[in-house]
Amino acid sequence: MSIGAGLLLAAVMSGCANQPKPLYHWGPYQPQVYEYFKGDGAGEQAQIAALEENIQKARAKGEALPPGYHAHLGLLYSKAGKEDQVKQQFETEKALFPESSSFMDFLLRKFKK
Repeated sequence: MSIGAGLLLAAVMSGCANQPKPLYHWGPYQPQVYEYFKGDGAGEQAQIAALEENIQKARAKGEALPPGYHAHLGLLYSKAGKEDQVKQQFETEKALFPESSSFMDFLLRKFKK
């Protein structure tokens, strides 16, 4: 085997190596947020159901959800008039991502008015 063929084989084989595990379980979150802001998405209830289902899938796999996930879910709950879940989701976002505390506190104050 020539040196070039050996290098090519090594490059191909290294591409087949195990890829690192993603940091977050994204699921359908990104396309759903895009559809929501575009205004083409399903109603709040359908989006809430999809996000809640994705939470269960992430938990089953032991994977973390990305930043903003619970904040967006809280937004959807506020549009659906489910005040208890809004606070819960904003508090969860704040606990998981402490760097969001100031913004989540701001939203919680605005929500209480």
